[in-house]
Amino acid sequence: MSFTQREARSIIRKAVGRVPEGEEIRHLNIMPMMDMMTILLVAFIAQAATSATEITARTVSLPPTLSDDELPDDATTLVITKNGIVVQGEPIVAISNGQVDPAEKEGGALGIKIPRLTNFLANLHALQVQKAQSEPGYDPSQAKPPEIMIIADRTTPYRLLVEVMFSAKQKEAGYKHFRLIVQKSFPTRPPT
Repeated sequence: MSFTQREARSIIRKAVGRVPEGEEIRHLNIMPMMDMMTILLVAFIAQAATSATEITARTVSLPPTLSDDELPDDATTLVITKNGIVVQGEPIVAISNGQVDPAEKEGGALGIKIPRLTNFLANLHALQVQKAQSEPGYDPSQAKPPEIMIIADRTTPYRLLVEVMFSAKQKEAGYKHFRLIVQKSFPTRPPT
């Protein structure tokens, strides 16, 4: 049996007419989905803010130690990664091939002071002093000197470590006590 084009179209129209049309959607309630997306957005922002230092520190391969010293709660955390210097979760200066760009150093390639790092640490130290002074019972004679914890990869060049420490101990920044954070390792055999 062969149909003409007109007959084929007529058959198709009749078939389409027999199929019931679905209920038309006039209103779509997207409020529950918006609530869920808002909750997820807040959770992701909070997670990103709290784990910025952890993410940065995970890229650092620490050298081993046998020390059992407690880490101070009020020390400033400085992380030297392969890509940059990060203080309290804030990226300060980029690092390329184990060096800070000479334009970022006072004195160029031969300089050892990183002014941007010194200024950031000075502002951070000033904020810490203001916070301590605002606490009840503050005694300036009992105030501890500021301390900085340096977390660096075991492959960090010695020159870069010296530049960071030199920049932190400048009079403006005021840091005099340093802790170099290393990975805890256990002896291979128990002590006798």
